[in-house]
Amino acid sequence: MLFDLLGRVDDTLTVAIQGYGWLPNRMRRQPGDVYRTRLLGQTAVALHGPEAVRFFYDERHVRRSGAIPEPLQGTLFGKDAVHTLDGEPHRVRKAMFTALLMNGGFEGLVERTEAAWDAAVDSWAGRRVVLFDEVPAVLTRAVCDWTGIAVDEADLPALAEDLIAMVDGFATAGPRHWKARLARGRRERWLADLVRQIRAGDVRAPQGSVLAAVAEHRDSDGRLLDAETAAVEILNVIRPTVAVTWFVAFAGHALHRWPEYRDRLRADDPAFSEAFAHEVRRFYPFAPFVGGRAATDLTWQGTRIPAGAIVLLDLYGQNHDPRVWPDPYRFDPQRFIGRPIGPFDLVPQGGGDPRTGHRCPGEQITVALLRALSVRLARLDYHVPEQDLDIPLHRIPTRPASGVVLAVPATVAVP
Repeated sequence: MLFDLLGRVDDTLTVAIQGYGWLPNRMRRQPGDVYRTRLLGQTAVALHGPEAVRFFYDERHVRRSGAIPEPLQGTLFGKDAVHTLDGEPHRVRKAMFTALLMNGGFEGLVERTEAAWDAAVDSWAGRRVVLFDEVPAVLTRAVCDWTGIAVDEADLPALAEDLIAMVDGFATAGPRHWKARLARGRRERWLADLVRQIRAGDVRAPQGSVLAAVAEHRDSDGRLLDAETAAVEILNVIRPTVAVTWFVAFAGHALHRWPEYRDRLRADDPAFSEAFAHEVRRFYPFAPFVGGRAATDLTWQGTRIPAGAIVLLDLYGQNHDPRVWPDPYRFDPQRFIGRPIGPFDLVPQGGGDPRTGHRCPGEQITVALLRALSVRLARLDYHVPEQDLDIPLHRIPTRPASGVVLAVPATVAVP
């Protein structure tokens, strides 16, 4: 904990040191579900709990315009992305994403991912493979084919590495951050040039594809997205899809720690495989919190939040809150059997209504891909050699230290 020039507590360094534990640690010491501090010398108020999720995702309370720090735009989201918009501009841009990514329009992506996984497994026979290193190419191949982006097989590994780097480097000031910036710049230039070629008629985007939809999208002002912004939004489809790598690695970790769930996954009971996917997303750390800025002077649980202050929503802490999830540090997919998931309780990818608010519209895709790959992983014949499977909570985004090493026998049965 540091102090700013006026002697007030500033938690910036503490966040960097404690990572996912910072907000839950602070919240435990507070009488309510609110914590007031300073970050980067600015007033910040952190909120916790389902009612806080409802409050946070109300645009009358919290805005995104001007709220996402440049380091996150330069690595994770991209400049002028849908995440940075509010009001009508956000609703029009978001409608494009919800039409593409929700309500079952992504079955082709799941099928392509399963096929890419099966092809990759053929090459694993007789080898030790690192799950976190193998899955990105599987997801990159599938999502590029699904979105209509042609990628040469020789270029696929470098693209997968860049997409992983954008996620891996968003929350650090070190080499991972600069690797993420370079990766984003490289891929934005590539996709912006592709958009220009499509609009010039030199390249044909498959009809109905994500690529065509983004290249043809008109914002609330009736104008086409400029090529650079279109590139950003295409990346905001393929990058989060490849980020499912984190959850697949966590699924491998879970199946090693709790092997009793393998048989149930092998049977591919849809209710259980979906429950398993939800429990992986709840139990394991991904995003620690999300942020915005107070749209006006606000009050939450008696705490004043001045207009323009940073407002944080505690995601990791809520996903481990015993008031919401009994025995929260027990991995138990059964908790999701027969339990409807409301918009304000399970929040690994934000809360609220993804059709109208800032919740990730690709959450259904994440669940569908995680379900499919968890079943295939459970059916795969392998053993787990000795390795470091610790998950360091100071690292954001974290992952199993070893990446989850699998020793695959020479003869592999593919489902």
